Amino acid sequence: MDFPSYTPDDTAVPEGVVVLERASTPQDLGPKLNRTAADVVRFLMQQGEMVTATQSLNDDMIELFAADVGAEIRLVDPGEEQEVELLKMLEVGLLDDDEDDDDAPLRPPVITVMGHVDHGKTTLLDRIRSANVVAGEAGGITQHIGAYQTVRNDRLLTFIDTPGHEAFTAMRARGADATDIVILVVAADDGVMPQTIEALDHARAADVPIVVAVNKIDRDNADPTRVLQQLSERGLVPEAWGGDTIVVEVSALQDLGIDDLLDNLLVVADLEDLRAAPDGRSRGVVLESHLDVGRGPVATVLVQRGTLKVGDPLVAGASWGRVRALIDYQGNQVKEAGPSTPVEVLGLSDVAQAGDDFIVAPDERKASKVAETREHWQRVASHGRDAHAMSGGARLEDIFSQIQAGEAANLNLVVKADVNGSLEALTESLKKLERPEVKLSFVLRGVGGISQGDIELAAASNATIIGFNVRPDRNARELALAEGVEIRSYEIIYKALEDIENAIIGMLAPEYEEVVTGDAEVREIFRVPRIGAIAGCYVTNGVITRGSKVRFLREGTIIWKGDITSLKRFKDDAREVAAGYECGIGLSDFQDLKPGDIIETFEEREIPRT
Repeated sequence: MDFPSYTPDDTAVPEGVVVLERASTPQDLGPKLNRTAADVVRFLMQQGEMVTATQSLNDDMIELFAADVGAEIRLVDPGEEQEVELLKMLEVGLLDDDEDDDDAPLRPPVITVMGHVDHGKTTLLDRIRSANVVAGEAGGITQHIGAYQTVRNDRLLTFIDTPGHEAFTAMRARGADATDIVILVVAADDGVMPQTIEALDHARAADVPIVVAVNKIDRDNADPTRVLQQLSERGLVPEAWGGDTIVVEVSALQDLGIDDLLDNLLVVADLEDLRAAPDGRSRGVVLESHLDVGRGPVATVLVQRGTLKVGDPLVAGASWGRVRALIDYQGNQVKEAGPSTPVEVLGLSDVAQAGDDFIVAPDERKASKVAETREHWQRVASHGRDAHAMSGGARLEDIFSQIQAGEAANLNLVVKADVNGSLEALTESLKKLERPEVKLSFVLRGVGGISQGDIELAAASNATIIGFNVRPDRNARELALAEGVEIRSYEIIYKALEDIENAIIGMLAPEYEEVVTGDAEVREIFRVPRIGAIAGCYVTNGVITRGSKVRFLREGTIIWKGDITSLKRFKDDAREVAAGYECGIGLSDFQDLKPGDIIETFEEREIPRT
């Protein structure tokens, strides 16, 4: 359809904030702002965006048009407005935090361990719960969030282990939001590092007390005082220095200071007066989820209110089911779990999303209705977000030709992982690898092995499959070979990010910078038969080299660019002439020479892409 050029319309837009769904089409967007679809299309065409009336628009396009017509808008995910009605169906108020827990029983504190990679967080937890979970981990990285409980002075403490590598920023943030106290682990020999600061920011954003564990004090080069100074500079002033931050020196490896750390955690918990009602329908947060071959979807949840029981109808995001079994942190089946208790839940219909809230519903019918409605709107939102990005997508091997042609390229990916936390972290990390020339589109993100359906989807959308701790079966491998689908499998997230980043950098068209190598001032002009004008010059700076690229400047203005075709010292050919010497310069096809002109030589050097 051809549209005439866009001219602003002075028709009034709706008053107040207009709620618009993300991925709206011009047909959806126009009427809500008292405009037509044609108005939207014409405007976007003038902005260089070629769209149709039925094409999903990204956030920038919607906001740009709204700003042009003077409308105040709020973008929401499809189905977000319906969430209010869903919560009403579950008979759960939107202001649960207003519930009066002052008279409720005390509950165990939920403690999150944070810090820089390799500063000893997992070893510290290993020492606390006396269970070795370090040795078997690929690359020494804690790949999944784990939740554990330990006893000190006949009191329970719940620990959430958040991995330290920057790839797990999203998981670390989620851990802070579900916690009462943060242990910030800092190595005494290494000091405060970038991820230490990042973890500190998350803890402060969650507005929870912070206890600092200065680890590895047994090292010869340990310097706890330097650590305290670095922490003080960031607002964590130790009690010993007149501040209010509890600092405990420990060695997880040598079992030093662990009891002191636990005692201090109990003191902080007492000051916080942590309480929760154990009665009523339970709710909490999903910490982790994965698909188990024998047991089906498994979700690790943290109960925050009420008591979760076997047989309860549960809804977690777009997943639902009747709780078939509850398994505690020691692997034992239990019948119920009270506040601050982490348990594995079996019986859900699908793999829940890590970070989803879970709620016990009045009955299975309402649980299934809520989950199905959420799934529908999530699917609509995902389709809308990806529809625009996937157009023109390419696989790794195809994408370089698009960039060479001067086009912005889309790299389509199918990402599969063993658990939801890894999937979320890997996806967020991959998004950070985007460049202006290369955009990443996630055709599918899922938990579980790489199936034939994944291969077919990747083939249809020209996508590359990234597998993290998952493998394709024989049938999927054969289909991938037949369809020419590339599968990249990884067990360590560093390697996955490194490979994809190197692939993207390798795809990018090289960038060059011009480096001035020499300047020469034209003093005289010589006319040579059959050759033309030769500039008699004095080299004022750098080195003039035969064959160099050259800019010809007159009163500071570039009037010609080309190459040096000849360079002489007196009558002899010269390869280069340095500053302070005279020379004769012949230019490739430029004869308009005047005394006082400047010949500036330069070379183009490739800038490494980072």
